[in-house]
Amino acid sequence: MSNNQETNKLQQRLHHHLTQIVRERDPYIASGGHFLVREYIRNALSQWGKVATHEFKFNGTTHQNLILNLSSASTTELPPILIGAHYDAVPGTPGADDNATGVAVLLELAAVFANSPLKYPVRLVAFDLEEYGLLGSTAYARQLKQANQKLRLMLSLEMLGYCKNTKGSQTYPDIIKPFYSDRANFIALVGNLIATPDLIRLSRQIKKNGTPCEILPDPSSGRLIPITGFSDHRPFWQENYRAIMVTDTAMLRNPHYHQASDTTDTLDLDFLTNVCQSLIAALKALK
Repeated sequence: MSNNQETNKLQQRLHHHLTQIVRERDPYIASGGHFLVREYIRNALSQWGKVATHEFKFNGTTHQNLILNLSSASTTELPPILIGAHYDAVPGTPGADDNATGVAVLLELAAVFANSPLKYPVRLVAFDLEEYGLLGSTAYARQLKQANQKLRLMLSLEMLGYCKNTKGSQTYPDIIKPFYSDRANFIALVGNLIATPDLIRLSRQIKKNGTPCEILPDPSSGRLIPITGFSDHRPFWQENYRAIMVTDTAMLRNPHYHQASDTTDTLDLDFLTNVCQSLIAALKALK
């Protein structure tokens, strides 16, 4: 199969995932959609191994993070790379970019790394209740820390499919605005200080594979620029894990953020596909 055929097949699979995930799915106001999306993710991941459930409670209701562990190619025991994406959405939006795109890529990473293991074990986690204050990832990060479990790296996939090449389409907090492009045509990697070497390595490989990429190391772990902590990586920062958010920058470029207009037809599927391919290549090259 040619590279173009492989790319087209990947884009078709990502689009199929989006058709199943993009719907109202707030766990309280759109509980039916939330259930359907959660079970779609569970079934998709279960093709590649046993899916574990991490349960946590909120407002008297039990919620679920879904977890798939994939073996490494190494003969020695190594800490896993944890890759997460949240599957809930705010009330009133179908959440195409936020965060069906992240979940769709998560499902494709499962397929790739199940068939072609990385040097490190891979743990794929679909988090619930990100929109209620990072509750699923907070509960899970806290459990890992209490159990003294090590991670090679945590990646949070957070909105990956909105892209514009027009001048002025990208905005920033004033403190970092002078350092970056005003065109919303790149993927961003945002990490804490201990993740800086991985920010550089991953960015280099992502660019090498054809996707423009910018990095932002945040030594303050979200205290100086709060917007850098607006996803499921932040609880891992708080527990002193090496963690990176992979993002199209959300509200800093996407006018449909948290709106009813966050639909599949607003996404750039070529960009999403390129991000997925480049992230796979970068993770395969991670030392």
